[in-house]
Amino acid sequence: MKWSEKAWDAIAPVYKETLSLPFIQELMDGTLDREKFVFYIRQDALYLSDYGRVLATIAAKLTDPEHIETFIGFAGESIAVEKELHETFVAELDAEQRPSPSCLLYTSFLLRQLNAPLEVMAAAVLPCFRIYKEVGDYILANGTKENNPYQTWINAYGDEAYARSVKKAIAVCDTLAAQCTPERQCAMTEVFVMCSKLEWLFWDSAYRQEQWKI
Repeated sequence: MKWSEKAWDAIAPVYKETLSLPFIQELMDGTLDREKFVFYIRQDALYLSDYGRVLATIAAKLTDPEHIETFIGFAGESIAVEKELHETFVAELDAEQRPSPSCLLYTSFLLRQLNAPLEVMAAAVLPCFRIYKEVGDYILANGTKENNPYQTWINAYGDEAYARSVKKAIAVCDTLAAQCTPERQCAMTEVFVMCSKLEWLFWDSAYRQEQWKI
């Protein structure tokens, strides 16, 4: 069994809970309050900025030319996706927008991985790829509402181009895992599980429009 398959099995309970989140369920049927979605998009802009930095750092540390090109492409795509989706749903992002506690927790954890081994860094960014694809596929398969106001977002993570990117990211992680020790593979799985939980927390916090209490 490949490392990515073991890692996905490890987060099965987390993924199940992710699908049952009110944010996902209401996004799927088009009833999600727009203010909650806008809150999510604004926090996502902050997240993607740091996520792109981690992707670019991984590209700089890789040695396989094909892998380097792949992650350079991912870093550029993260910026392009951010720009397209945010221009579609939010006419003007607040320049003074500050990260919510959950957003800051997630980005801080990702940035901390810049000091981790390459394999662990790659495992940390994989949940964002894989979970979004799986959620996108789930919504496309189960969503039935016509004229869903969030269909553009749904399509972005459920299309074939994104699926190809996810397959590439998984393949790179599996290659790196195959070249490292069992102990390092365990570290990869641990960070994959943590970031999967943080994905859940990010959506949950957006639904609550989480604010700092002090």
